[in-house]
Amino acid sequence: MRWLIVFVLTCLVWNGLQPWLERFGLGRVPGDFSVRVGRRTWHFPLGSSVLITLVGLALARWL
Repeated sequence: MRWLIVFVLTCLVWNGLQPWLERFGLGRVPGDFSVRVGRRTWHFPLGSSVLITLVGLALARWL
């Protein structure tokens, strides 16, 4: 249950930061998808999340 809450909160934060993150190419990685409901577009950053996790793991091992 805790992971579901974390996932939902992460998606809400991601949707708020989406215009800023698109400047860095995040949100357009294979595995990311968007759903349009009415006038609102919801982004689900599955591929970007994996990419950010791998970069974080690499930095943690390197440091």
